[in-house]
Amino acid sequence: MVNILYEDNHLIAVNKKSGDIIQADKTGDPPLSFFVKAYIKKKYKKKGEVYLGTIHRLDRPTSGVVLFAKTSKSLSRMNKLFKEKKIIKTYWAIVNNPPPQESGTLENYLQKNQKKNKSYITKKEGKYALLNYRVIKKLKNFIHLEIQPKTGRHHQIRVQLAHIGCIIKGDLKYGAKRSNKDSSIDLLAKKIEFTHPVKNIPIKIIAPIPTGKIWKYCI
Repeated sequence: MVNILYEDNHLIAVNKKSGDIIQADKTGDPPLSFFVKAYIKKKYKKKGEVYLGTIHRLDRPTSGVVLFAKTSKSLSRMNKLFKEKKIIKTYWAIVNNPPPQESGTLENYLQKNQKKNKSYITKKEGKYALLNYRVIKKLKNFIHLEIQPKTGRHHQIRVQLAHIGCIIKGDLKYGAKRSNKDSSIDLLAKKIEFTHPVKNIPIKIIAPIPTGKIWKYCI
């Protein structure tokens, strides 16, 4: 069962649950793309193979908006929009400490360790990473942040926030002291905005708040 947030003849957006994988990997677990294809096949009574292009990805423990292309034409055009940085992605995160300022920009170089599936901040080596953040709300023991990444690096939000002492709740890989019961991390791909690659109209897709107890304080 997939939770559809947006659909037309060219694109389909779903609400990814924490734990879902976008594409098949070494775990052998069925990916989200498998279930989206099954949904399309059933809804439109398609007899042959269903085309589904992966436009972008989210980490397995992250939840929120994931966008797929239903045609090769829309995939190509969406890839171009991403490359030209014409897509605005907004994330929400619940972190353990307040950042140094209420709002700011983080610039770092990141290097990925393939074996550990983890990224590290370096002085000048690796890939340039840039994001903007702001404090939305101060909770009892945590801080609710909004983040807009300007680059799309491996684990970028997780490692850059951890570097300034803002560790995402439940993110053991980047320094959290406790895991969440469902192995999620409190990082949500809240919103994605872009100009439709075929219809040429503005599109805004928003994910619902997760069901975790702490998220109800972020509404």
